Amino acid sequence: MTETLDRVRVVSWLQRYGVYAAVIVLFAFNAVFTPHFLAADNFRTQLVQVAPIVIVALGMALVIGTEGIDLSVGSVMALAASVVALYLGYGALPAIAMALLAGALVGAAGGVLVAVVGVQPIVATLALLVGVRGLANVFLPQLREFTNPTLVAIGGDSVAGVPIVVLVAVVLVAAVAFLVRRTTFGRQLVAVGGNRAASRLSGLPVRRILLTVYVLAGVLAAVAGVLATSRLQASDPTSLGLFMELSAITAVVVGGTPLTGGRVRVLGTVMGALLMQLLQATLIKHNLPQSWTQMAQAVIILAAVYAARERR
Repeated sequence: MTETLDRVRVVSWLQRYGVYAAVIVLFAFNAVFTPHFLAADNFRTQLVQVAPIVIVALGMALVIGTEGIDLSVGSVMALAASVVALYLGYGALPAIAMALLAGALVGAAGGVLVAVVGVQPIVATLALLVGVRGLANVFLPQLREFTNPTLVAIGGDSVAGVPIVVLVAVVLVAAVAFLVRRTTFGRQLVAVGGNRAASRLSGLPVRRILLTVYVLAGVLAAVAGVLATSRLQASDPTSLGLFMELSAITAVVVGGTPLTGGRVRVLGTVMGALLMQLLQATLIKHNLPQSWTQMAQAVIILAAVYAARERR
């Protein structure tokens, strides 16, 4: 009996704090064994690279919190990039606004399919993954470079030494954390993920909540697409956002949000994204092949899912 309780405690601790411990251990390892890891330029590079993943993962966490999934986020990033290029002639701000609107429309389409039509989230968003990527390539068949000063500044400038891309990610993390923890909508979202049938019987607007969640995920993916485009100073819908949905799901699951819904861990999601970024950077800096990164990520995902299952 004692051994069982100890095992439950250990698994519960790992599920809650394992991602934080892993980030600390990996950081300490790099600080000792990786040359120039503590350099300011390296920190800047790592944060800039992880920022779009964090933003997309925030939307994914909200969707998974409702016991859903959104596989279209990478394609939404590509669509945002193509829309920015199409409307850049009207100015940077109108182009960004149209890109965010495009993300919201794709999210709304996914929300309608899931909440109104009743299609399984994985099927609905898989269809959007394929269709939206194709639409992005129709709008912009090939890479297009630009020199718009506003977009270039968003992608490359800093405020008080912190890149604008990172600042945007920080603001969105704070906003989503407030939404989940301090608003009625956040509590309703968690309730719907915990028990959709009971939420419907208790009078919660389940359809509206699901629709809103998918719209938010689409908008956040579009934001990530705009930031990635501004950093690259080019729109490339063919490759932008490829496999981003997998990175986002990994960050969410490793961060402690269960695939069964009913819980959203915003800070855990951020730490999950940082862990995956640190892991990849560590293996690259030590001249290990990309295949090692993929295998390590697979092990971490399996461990996170196992811990979540054991805790239930």
